Amino acid sequence: MNPHDTPLDYAAVGLISGLEVHQQLLTDKKLFCQCPAGRYTRTHDGTVLRHMRPTLSELGVYDGTALMEFKTKKHIVYLLNRANTCTYEMDDTPPFPVNQAAVDVAIEQCLMLGCDIVDEVHIARKQYLDGSIPTGFQRTAIVGVNGKLPFRGRILSITQVSVEEDSCREVSDKGHLIVWRTDRLGMPLIETVTGPDLRTPEEVAEAILLVGRVCRSTGHVRVGMGASRQDVNVSVRGGRRVEIKGVPKAGWAVGLVHGEGWRQVNLLRLCDELHRRGFRKPEDVRVECADVTALADGGPVPQLCAAQWQHLVQEQRRRLGFELGPGAFKVFAVRLPGLAGTLGWPTQPARTFADELAGRVRVIAGLDEPPILFHSEAWPAGAEALLQKLRAAARCGEQDGLVIVWGPERDVRTAADEIRLRYVDAADGVPNETRQPFADGSTDFERILPGPDRMYPDTDSPPTRVTRDRVERLRAALPEPPWQREARYTEVGVPVPVAHYLIRRGGARLVDRVVDEAGADLRFAAFFFGERCKGLRRAGVPVDHVRDDAWVELFAAFAARPVLRDAWETLVRHMAAQPGVPVRTVVAELDLDREPPGWRSHLGQWVAAAGREAGRRPPPSVARYQTGQVMHRLRGRVPVPAVLEAVAAAAEARS
Repeated sequence: MNPHDTPLDYAAVGLISGLEVHQQLLTDKKLFCQCPAGRYTRTHDGTVLRHMRPTLSELGVYDGTALMEFKTKKHIVYLLNRANTCTYEMDDTPPFPVNQAAVDVAIEQCLMLGCDIVDEVHIARKQYLDGSIPTGFQRTAIVGVNGKLPFRGRILSITQVSVEEDSCREVSDKGHLIVWRTDRLGMPLIETVTGPDLRTPEEVAEAILLVGRVCRSTGHVRVGMGASRQDVNVSVRGGRRVEIKGVPKAGWAVGLVHGEGWRQVNLLRLCDELHRRGFRKPEDVRVECADVTALADGGPVPQLCAAQWQHLVQEQRRRLGFELGPGAFKVFAVRLPGLAGTLGWPTQPARTFADELAGRVRVIAGLDEPPILFHSEAWPAGAEALLQKLRAAARCGEQDGLVIVWGPERDVRTAADEIRLRYVDAADGVPNETRQPFADGSTDFERILPGPDRMYPDTDSPPTRVTRDRVERLRAALPEPPWQREARYTEVGVPVPVAHYLIRRGGARLVDRVVDEAGADLRFAAFFFGERCKGLRRAGVPVDHVRDDAWVELFAAFAARPVLRDAWETLVRHMAAQPGVPVRTVVAELDLDREPPGWRSHLGQWVAAAGREAGRRPPPSVARYQTGQVMHRLRGRVPVPAVLEAVAAAAEARS
């Protein structure tokens, strides 16, 4: 989505946003057991089938999200591999003591952000009934609060930093069956929560990258796809907080935040329209269902025909009572009294309110086969006669809307109920939701936004005392804050994108080490690791296999013999191919440890041979070719100015 295609005055609509940045930690073990962290698998040794049910909170109430998830009637299957899963993950044994290495990394993050660190880390349970965690809850603990980050000349507030366990990886989600792989389950995360201080989509994207650089600057977090995920919270004036869940890339945030801002503005306008029509309270919204299965069968819309449904069920191997809810195939016409014109009401760019209904039906009723529903304001072309028959069967008047849903009877009845409930929410404005992001900037319903009722203490885990000595030990080993490091780099001419890349990918640590231990020039070292090595990495050269000590030795060799810089690529390729071989040995093997004896006496022959190879090219081209051929022989052995001078003299002597 290009935000400029649908401009929105963010200040005028009062858009605000905050972040929850989740970063996997680089620990050997998971957070509450001894299973290895970061060992991903594609096979499994066993499966477990579970069904989730809500429980009362400490205050004796049910969390709304838990009740919604229970309505989905999900069959939850877990794929288990003994290499990375134990009985703890399946909730068959109590948790081990919390991984103290993970707590240390969380403390480091708090120190980088200037947080007040808690005296004791208390584990809590956060209820999740979507199946992503087999226990039905995530163990989490606050480590620090009230931090801050310098951001665009102002302060970005940090509400809290927590350490928690990661969830499963989703394999598939079809109807009422969802399948998860448990290899990622239980890996330690830190969650950094900002205040709602961001005012534009571009600020959100920039803040994601900034928090990520803080996380990565310690060198104790994982990198790569999936190692970092963001939840983006968005609201406008008069709206409510909506969480865009699991944004995988900062670049997605611009379109997603813009689209959510537009969505909330349009939902508030729809709320005003519904109030104008007299829909203010839940009891004002009514729906009436008519069974039109026989009327639609054999008609021009294939999805509404029983034979087409049976073909789809067989083709996708969906089972009644498992992927599908129980009951015979039904088509329901859902009459919406007084709501004509609201189904096509714009919400997100290129989306309408009917898409809001479809999202609820897809998730809660389990009817996920596109197009999920049909409605009277975007009816399939060529089927207008059927629409009129369906409207008549549902007793629709001119002021009534009509939605058609189909599938197993129980699911269709659930869908009709959810359509009504979504209109009830619309009459109240913007509902608190968690929404799923897409690369085009659009979002879809995922679940009702969880509230505080899902949190309660974990009586299985004792608290961890955080001593002053522990905090000071970690503080003493902290790297320079990323904003200070960026300022130092840019001051010597390193471009901002290069500085950001070095901090994000761990290269800044190497830059500072070769500067401190080998006396390297900061600007040269930054470009070396931030541009040259990045290019080799993209070309498939395993530069990450080179040990840190070897980089220091290389830059010490550069300082002792500057001409070696000209052969940097050859040296790095050999170092990557032989990571255990000392740099001095590599230099000697490549005959780069000294200037070739008598090279000037051979220069005339080399220049002449290169001239013959150049053929009848124009004189400037011949000269460049001759220089290139000689440099190929002498690069890294003889300084470039000396070679250029000697080649020019040899060429002049021959002329």
